[in-house]
Amino acid sequence: MLVLDFGAQYAQLIARRVREAHVHSEIVARDTTPGEIRSRNPIGLILSGGPASVYAEDAYRLDPAILEMGIPVLGICYGHQLLADLAGGTVSNTGSAEYGHTDLTVTADSVLLKDLPGEQEVWMSHQDQVTEPPRGFVTVATSPGAAVAAMEHRERALYGVQFHPEVAHTPRGEEILKRFLYDVCDAAPTWTSLSIIETQLESIRAQVGEGRVVCGLSGGVDSAVAAALVHRAVGDRLTCIFVDHGLLRAGEAEQVEETFRSHFEVDFVHVEAEDRFLELLAGVTDPEEKRKIIGETFIRVFEEAAASVGDAEYLVQGTLYPDVIESGSASAATIKTHHNVGGLPADMRFELVEPLRDLFKDEVRAIGEELGLPEEIVWRQPFPGPGLAVRVIGDVTRERLELLRAADLIVTEEMRRAGLYREIWQAFAVLPAVRTVGVQGDLRTYAYPVVVRAVTSEDAMTADWARLPYELLARISSRIINEVPGINRVAYDISSKPPATIEWE
Repeated sequence: MLVLDFGAQYAQLIARRVREAHVHSEIVARDTTPGEIRSRNPIGLILSGGPASVYAEDAYRLDPAILEMGIPVLGICYGHQLLADLAGGTVSNTGSAEYGHTDLTVTADSVLLKDLPGEQEVWMSHQDQVTEPPRGFVTVATSPGAAVAAMEHRERALYGVQFHPEVAHTPRGEEILKRFLYDVCDAAPTWTSLSIIETQLESIRAQVGEGRVVCGLSGGVDSAVAAALVHRAVGDRLTCIFVDHGLLRAGEAEQVEETFRSHFEVDFVHVEAEDRFLELLAGVTDPEEKRKIIGETFIRVFEEAAASVGDAEYLVQGTLYPDVIESGSASAATIKTHHNVGGLPADMRFELVEPLRDLFKDEVRAIGEELGLPEEIVWRQPFPGPGLAVRVIGDVTRERLELLRAADLIVTEEMRRAGLYREIWQAFAVLPAVRTVGVQGDLRTYAYPVVVRAVTSEDAMTADWARLPYELLARISSRIINEVPGINRVAYDISSKPPATIEWE
């Protein structure tokens, strides 16, 4: 299944929902040509939503020939309106915008809405609407703000819905997507963890051949799963190089070494480089500069370590799709540069092997479990490549890292104690390099504050701040202030993404 991205914030979510139905999906550019689509031999196309109006002068368009290829098409929101416009219908702004929950009324027999309630709740986000369906299309559902909330042309296998079936706020959305996948496109539910593993093993072997490979282990689930996957593909031609830059969470270095040296019996090199990284980071406060320094130094340390273990040509990284999209693409502005994407030096001598580059975090975890990685690694919460350097807001020093590491461990311990660690996408501490006045034991203090950040998310593309119980926040605050000398204040970040990002830097 190809998802044509028209600039929607939910394009990646559409692809993920298709994969959750065990059908392989890929996101492609909106200007993909009919010839390029034909060469991919897709079972169907999904046109994503988008921020524009189809009648605007600079509106994103679709080659009309694509609708004549005989490939089933599902248009969602903007994609629905674009489908109507291209097929000869009418799209206009009637002033009846809908945002959020609304009621959908089924008005005719429908393939997509078959066996679903005649009245159901869906999630809308639109100003324009299809006011007149194209010739041959049947309006199968309406809503208070959309006269044509869903339409179908069964003979041509063209379908459109104004609402968003891909979001959790549309309770029956998964069933609607499955109707399109299974009943219209005749898809087989064969996209599973095992199939992903087999596909990636073939891809890795084809790329690497008989070459030697090094993998950069960071302590997180992404690099660990990438390493385990490559190890299965190439065996003892993989050397895992763990660069301990001194920016990890408490206990991570020991966990990584135990897993890969003992559990997987991988050729393992532990490079202790904390002094080198801290020397280069001294006085640096700009987050992008931190990332560039860490990314380049990471590779240089790698090159030195790799030189001692053989003539390695390939470097494995645990890059995920959200990393790629946030670092800038054809349809996304650069939000921040990820050190394992945009922070790499131009003269790097390794060819990158990125077996997870097109996967979401939940898929990576499923693969990790299938490969036999320990739960402590598979379910470890996401962690930025530059580590605690981008959670110390300001100059990175050894003292500040130790304070932050101790505070962050308390956050993790209390989240586990509350049974919320696996329920929350990320929960961590941030240390702004400022001082605040406090009182402890009747004495004035002038110490650091800590900000606790906890968010819920499905794929890191969007996130909401977690509504943690007050009792839990109180325990976290009390423990940090009482157990970590040098911290006298704890705040809780209640910003969502967007407009904020999950990390502070």
